[in-house]
Amino acid sequence: MSSCCNTENQQPSCHTSKGPKDYLLWGSLLGVVVLYGLYWLFPSVTHQSETLHVLAHSVFELMNIIWWGIALGIVMIALLSKVPREFVVAALGTGNGLSGIIRATIGGVLLDLCNHGILMVGAKLYERGASAGQVIAFLVASPWNSFSLTLILLALVGIKWTLLFILASMLIAVITGWLYEAFVHKGVLPNNPHQIDLPDNFRFWPQAKKSFAATNFNADYIFSMAKQGISESRMVMRWILFGVLLASLIRAFIDTADFQNYFGPTLAGLGLTLLAATIIEVCSEGSTPVAADLLTRAKAPGNSFAFLMGGVSTDYTEIMVLKDTTKSWKIALFLPLITLPQIFVLAWLANMQVV
Repeated sequence: MSSCCNTENQQPSCHTSKGPKDYLLWGSLLGVVVLYGLYWLFPSVTHQSETLHVLAHSVFELMNIIWWGIALGIVMIALLSKVPREFVVAALGTGNGLSGIIRATIGGVLLDLCNHGILMVGAKLYERGASAGQVIAFLVASPWNSFSLTLILLALVGIKWTLLFILASMLIAVITGWLYEAFVHKGVLPNNPHQIDLPDNFRFWPQAKKSFAATNFNADYIFSMAKQGISESRMVMRWILFGVLLASLIRAFIDTADFQNYFGPTLAGLGLTLLAATIIEVCSEGSTPVAADLLTRAKAPGNSFAFLMGGVSTDYTEIMVLKDTTKSWKIALFLPLITLPQIFVLAWLANMQVV
């Protein structure tokens, strides 16, 4: 059994690629750095143009909100990169069954990361052997169900709707993960090439203790882990930074308040909510206050839930990361295809409670 620090004979990471210069990554990084620095160091310059001011302020605000999620995501990738795949598979469950989907869903709810940080972890889980259904369930359940954001939502909308939102999102995560597994089994979606079967005599805790005791946690090990975490997060970082720029452009040219005026508890309002959630790319921290306003001001709890979940299902950053991670457009595009009908039905039922 290889130890945590032994990376020999492991498959190369699907995040690591050698090829042409990553213009999307470096171009997005340059744009974010320039706009962030402009607002931070020369705010008077941005005030000369309202559009530039909103653009720079949005980049500044979004990066200040999501930096910790990105940092924790890199740390999680670094840790997972040192964990043999057998442990990941054992923790999430084997056999591609419902129990593995439920474990992944619970893990997504409990992990305290925003949707940008969770993408890194989800991509790494796939590379470590988790099935497509488990990764999707993990991602769908995660983004706004973190402990810290749950407390924020609890303060904004109360315990009743918070608990209902959490249970509804977990239900969607389990159903979606199960459907992914079914489609993989029927050959509609590709199987994870990184999946492995555990030896019959594999025991998680005894093997974990043995591997932990054999690991030498010295400076070289920590440096190697940090270097690998940063390197393997590049695939996700390109889309996060691009998403920040795109979200800032939308904020600069589309007034969010204009959407909120039409978000009543009707089918039209629900449809507009899902459309807005698709267009307005915000991180989970940014979506929570808007979702709370939809419940308290528009009196539309279903729209509030739809805005939270719709952003997850239609997030172009998430879709592109899934495509890059799995090498499959089908797996990426099945996310909105499967989740959006469920979100719409549950949101409509929630709105019916107040109509």
